[in-house]
Amino acid sequence: MTERSVVVGRDGRAKAFRPLPKAERRTAIAAGLAAYDRGDFFEAHEDLEPAWMGTDDLTERALLQGLIKVAAAYVHDARGNPAGITRNLEGARTLLGEAAANGPSVNAAGIDLDALIADVDLRLGDLAANPEGPVLDPPTLVRSQRSVP
Repeated sequence: MTERSVVVGRDGRAKAFRPLPKAERRTAIAAGLAAYDRGDFFEAHEDLEPAWMGTDDLTERALLQGLIKVAAAYVHDARGNPAGITRNLEGARTLLGEAAANGPSVNAAGIDLDALIADVDLRLGDLAANPEGPVLDPPTLVRSQRSVP
């Protein structure tokens, strides 16, 4: 049986927490990023979720949940749901901004957060200009030059 605990977020609300050792989180993150890179956004979401729920570090949780929301946005794209894309990208933008503001320069996923946030902003602008559906492809997850801790 999986151990379950609670993490209290910055908003004061309890968050689900299922401890996952760092090596297993890294494996889950790598699988999620690989799925995203293949364009398998549903699988990316599923692969990243255990890593997100498996850490009690609030900044890492924000980063991973932000990546999950970017992937989920493009699940909604495949379903032809522009409103779902927008909602998820808005949520991702908030979480990725929190991770960038509070985290180390090299994050657990090795993602260039400034580039991703700029790409999310571009896609939100695209959706505002094209409410029937995006013109731009999903953001590319650019890896930072430095190694992941």
